[in-house]
Amino acid sequence: MGVNKRTNPSPYAALRKVILASMILVPFIPFILVLAIGYINFTASLESNTIASMQRIVDDHRQMIESFLRERKSDLDFVLNTNTFEDLSQSPKLERILGYLQNVSNAFVDLGVFDEDGVHVAYQGPYELTGKQYKHTDWFTEVMKSGYYISDVFLGYRQVPHFIIAVAKVDGNPKWVLRATIDTQMFNRLVEKVRIGKTGEAYLLNADGIFQSDRRSGGMLMHQDPDYAKYAVFHQGIKTFLGTDATGKKYLYATTWLKDKNWLLVVRKEKADAFRALRSAAYLIVGIAVLGGAGIILIAFYLTGRIIGRMEQMDAEKSRLGRQLIQATRLAELGEMAAGFAHEINNPLQIIKSEQSLIEVLLSDLKEKGQLKESDELADLEDSIAQIQLQVNRCAGITQSILKFGRQAEPVAKDVDLQQFIPEVTGMVAKKASVHGIALEQRIADDTAPIHGDPGQLQQVLLNLYNNAIDAIVARHGSMGGRLMIETGPGENQHVEIRVTDNGCGISPENLKKVFAPFFTTKPVGKGTGLGLSVCYGIVESMGGVMSVASEEGVGTTFTVRLPAVVV
Repeated sequence: MGVNKRTNPSPYAALRKVILASMILVPFIPFILVLAIGYINFTASLESNTIASMQRIVDDHRQMIESFLRERKSDLDFVLNTNTFEDLSQSPKLERILGYLQNVSNAFVDLGVFDEDGVHVAYQGPYELTGKQYKHTDWFTEVMKSGYYISDVFLGYRQVPHFIIAVAKVDGNPKWVLRATIDTQMFNRLVEKVRIGKTGEAYLLNADGIFQSDRRSGGMLMHQDPDYAKYAVFHQGIKTFLGTDATGKKYLYATTWLKDKNWLLVVRKEKADAFRALRSAAYLIVGIAVLGGAGIILIAFYLTGRIIGRMEQMDAEKSRLGRQLIQATRLAELGEMAAGFAHEINNPLQIIKSEQSLIEVLLSDLKEKGQLKESDELADLEDSIAQIQLQVNRCAGITQSILKFGRQAEPVAKDVDLQQFIPEVTGMVAKKASVHGIALEQRIADDTAPIHGDPGQLQQVLLNLYNNAIDAIVARHGSMGGRLMIETGPGENQHVEIRVTDNGCGISPENLKKVFAPFFTTKPVGKGTGLGLSVCYGIVESMGGVMSVASEEGVGTTFTVRLPAVVV
């Protein structure tokens, strides 16, 4: 027969539901408002940007066409002003000039010279036009009047659509005209090369609505544009509008008149293509709403779990802190026992030292009486006695340091010469550092002033910093590559600075703010109580100083102790 087991409900179950509901419901109102306002502003911005883009394209294209026409006119002006009528009336000379112009621009098809009566006196090109009479043509009349002329596309004698650029020398004798035909197909490509999306196109119309260039969507050269009535009115600058063409398609138009010619440049794009981004924006807003809602719910669940987890962790932390207090008490008792052990060990050491001295005296007497002769065995014996003395002195020094460290029950403040004190304390960890392959360096400035405080407590602070630094170095470098530096020197406002710098694993930014908090430790369980730095911070404060830390993960840490200097 099975036994049903009921799990105890979490004490935070009700709180979890309240936090979760709040985190889901509260953000939705501003979220929807932001989406609505953003959509309105975004669509308005897209419409404005689309129209501005069309205007910019029209303006750039107009400048390009006008620049092309001006450059061709300038080419002809240069030829007109650097040659005489008689020179250009000669076919070889005119042929060379045409070759020059075609090298400058392949837009030139032919070149002709006319006298003031309109007779085509010289011609270079693919047609037989020499001797033709043009006196009563519109273009000849206009060029003789104003000095230059750019025609509409027309058929002329050759019965092929083309347009001309003509310049005249009307202030000399004789008066004459230089005319060039422009490659219509090349000019067509120049006008048509605008690409705006899938349906964008550009074309030219004259003042009567006749196509001066082909239109890709339908509209042949020299044919009437059925939609010309929509934009026949002359206007300054660039005009944009929505319109429907003869086939019923809706377009976004942008038009402008050319300054150097009575031509209208039209750039248009199907409305659906032009404002395609608006539909994409609508889909994007819907997608953002769905993803945002899902994100709010997921984040709400995540943060609720984190909050409740943190609260449960704090409960567990309380229990852990209690255990650490017990451990700290044990460590304090162990420290007292260590001081007692050191005192007890000191007595046998004194006896060993006395016996070693007695052995040395006896050996000296025996050697003086001649009862002992010099030998290798005697030398080895003397070396052993010297080693015993060395190690006894070393043990005595260690026990004295432990006893000195343990005498902290009643702090006694006095002047401490740091230039002598710090090397003594550093010597206590020199062997430990050497074992771990750590290079220990001291930089004690000669102008380091003494401080006033309890030497035992200051020793406790420094030893704690040294040991923490060694642990951090070993954690990163192992037994090679470690470096520990102790520096002292004068600080600001009559203070002395002691800096302990290591190249250990460093402290993360989030932990850096908590290093001086009681019971905070980054060491594994059983390796530290989290009380060392907190106690050191209190000791330094009680001596009128401050303690700070700077660290970078993977680089190292520097602890700085600032204490008031003794004013001499």
